[in-house]
Amino acid sequence: MKAYVFPGQGAQFSGMGLDLYEKSAKAKDLFHQANDILGFSITDTMFSGSAEDLKQTNVTQPAVFLHSVILSKVLGEDFKPDMVAGHSLGEFSALVANGVLSFEDGLKLVSQRAQAMQRACEVTPSTMAAVLGMEDELVEAVCAETEGVVVAANYNCPGQLVISGAYDAVERACENLKERGAKRAMILPVGGAFHSPLMEPARQDLANAIENATFNNPICPVYQNVSTFAVTKPDEIKKNLVFQLTAPVKWTQSVQNMIKDGATSFTEVGPGKVLQGLVKKIDRSMETASAGIE
Repeated sequence: MKAYVFPGQGAQFSGMGLDLYEKSAKAKDLFHQANDILGFSITDTMFSGSAEDLKQTNVTQPAVFLHSVILSKVLGEDFKPDMVAGHSLGEFSALVANGVLSFEDGLKLVSQRAQAMQRACEVTPSTMAAVLGMEDELVEAVCAETEGVVVAANYNCPGQLVISGAYDAVERACENLKERGAKRAMILPVGGAFHSPLMEPARQDLANAIENATFNNPICPVYQNVSTFAVTKPDEIKKNLVFQLTAPVKWTQSVQNMIKDGATSFTEVGPGKVLQGLVKKIDRSMETASAGIE
């Protein structure tokens, strides 16, 4: 069974999507539609902007989403998923690719999500940190013992967990984790505490938009960050998507469940190869690949 996975924020690079634009009339049309929907030329930044330009919140998330979704659409008959999943932002790409959301609704939600997250980041100085070489349960315990808001946020693969919260609490947690034996605990260059309780204002902002969007039956099950299990009911997909901003990304558990349910290969659709690396760390025997067009 073929699993298709969609990357999240951080996978962007200067020049992303230009090959699709130049090789495919369908891709070109979708990129032009995206510029119209967003009200600015995101293609200018994607194709020729600097890495710094691509870091702008209103650009980063739509850019990664567009690269993934447009690639899935130009694959045509080659895109035949038995199951899909996306890492954080990538879940929106997965839902458009598997027919739950329209291209326009997906892009509008991603744009609103980026802006809502930016506003939430401005309320409290907050950040995230990568913790390497420690059992998940011990990281969770140290976070619980640490004063202030700090929680496990991204379960990326065994031995790699990202924590998230108020800046001072994350700093304290990093010191505590190193004392307890973590190989590394390092602050990440991110704008705020994604997938933590500090994103509650963004969740509320996005909840209304998600409620008003049309969710269709998927062409195949989606393994969502919040639940980690195969989901096919539009109402359940919608509910999980609302809680995604404040809940952890359970990537390790999602991939394990996909394998348990019969996945034999994982194809990454979008920029970079981060998810292929994580899949290999979760199960070395899995076949992985990048999607692409000739």
